[in-house]
Amino acid sequence: MLFNSYPFIFVFLPAVLLGYFAANRLGPTAPVIWLALASLVFYSFSNWPFVALLLASIAFNYVIGWLLISRNLREGRRFAVLVAGVAGDLLTLGVFKYAGFVLSNIDTLFSTSFAVNILLPVGISFYTFTQIAFLVDAYRGKVAHYALPHYALFVTYFPHLIAGPILHHRDMIPQFESNDSKRPNPRLILYGLIIFGIGLFKKTGLADGIQPLVALAFHQASPSFDQAWIGALAYTFQLYFDFSGYSDMAIGISLMFGIFLPLNFNSPYKATSIIDFWRRWHMTLSQFLRDYLYIPLGGNRHGSLLRYTNLMITMLLGGLWHGAAWTFVIWGALHGLYLCINHAWINYGPPIPARLQRPAGVAAFLLTFLAVVVAWVFFRADSLASALSLLSRMADPGQIVFGRTEMVQGLLIAVYAAIAWFAPNTQEITGYDHKNRLVGENIGPWQVRPLLLYGGAAAFAFGVLGIQQHSEFIYFRF
Repeated sequence: MLFNSYPFIFVFLPAVLLGYFAANRLGPTAPVIWLALASLVFYSFSNWPFVALLLASIAFNYVIGWLLISRNLREGRRFAVLVAGVAGDLLTLGVFKYAGFVLSNIDTLFSTSFAVNILLPVGISFYTFTQIAFLVDAYRGKVAHYALPHYALFVTYFPHLIAGPILHHRDMIPQFESNDSKRPNPRLILYGLIIFGIGLFKKTGLADGIQPLVALAFHQASPSFDQAWIGALAYTFQLYFDFSGYSDMAIGISLMFGIFLPLNFNSPYKATSIIDFWRRWHMTLSQFLRDYLYIPLGGNRHGSLLRYTNLMITMLLGGLWHGAAWTFVIWGALHGLYLCINHAWINYGPPIPARLQRPAGVAAFLLTFLAVVVAWVFFRADSLASALSLLSRMADPGQIVFGRTEMVQGLLIAVYAAIAWFAPNTQEITGYDHKNRLVGENIGPWQVRPLLLYGGAAAFAFGVLGIQQHSEFIYFRF
């Protein structure tokens, strides 16, 4: 079941909301159990063969976490339990997500026929990383004893389950334990609907609306220079509004239940460096990679060489997390290289004179955006060969066929760029602040309540009208 579908919007979500608040009469744990069961139902609509795998993963990690929290084991055995837990999670993820990739490469190298087609469980990357963080924190003594229903809801919570954000136990489980969110709050429901409507419009109106232009670059054997750029930029903005739309919809849905999800998207195309980009794009993944991979590897504590090595390892694995293909590995490697160059410039680059600060900032913004677009070509391409072929077309201005059609397409790209670069993002419009659990506060004076309400209603209406066909989110299969 997709957020951008009539059954979800008009049947599933209202029924779950009503049941959640009604269950509060049965005791503080009843709404938690109801929401966990509803999340499993949501998951089963599109992925019912793997519900048992999800439940087994929850049971396995809860038991491992309980052993680590109990502290009845000696330190050596506690570490062995942690290793067993993380290894079990990674093995499961590896079998379902990477076994086919590994075997296909073995077949290529040795002319064998081991490759198999393994169906990828939806959301396995998200709920695996969520639980690995839980186990590591349990080993570090940063986890309290959580009741099984609250832990199960933490893992299965349907707004995040299929495409993130990657949740952290300290942000979510205390909210599930609190009684405040189990009573209907009209203000939070209203703002949740507004944020959901904005996200729905981004998905069905903007992301799906520009999708046909992507074919100009990625579904043609020999696109011209202008077609290659239009297609590559179309994918750049399709992915932007698709992921931004999902992130908004997840936050809006959760807010209706009185639960604040962490931000996962903060206008990344406004970034003026790659470091800034990764503070804004897939923010919870960036935090996970930093806290549970980059820093444990040594971070920047052992000199520049190891720092750059750790950056490359982190981004290579981050690329592989997105998908089992060499295109994703190259995408991760490019971003690792970008980050190394960015850090080297900060440490060793010449100071910029005050009079050049503004033009230097514009140049940094444009260079960052260009670097991101080039990397997205590998992210989207079906193979390394097709990615390199497209990049060669983008670098060859001698083959231009810029007619009336291409002019209109270019103007459409410019409109999307203007929205991404200059329009306020959803949290700026609504004042959403997950850290302080506020919404509707600290918004600009131009954002008067009637305008916000009417704008949100219009976005919701146009978003619903834009639902015309089955349109998965791009991150749905990661």
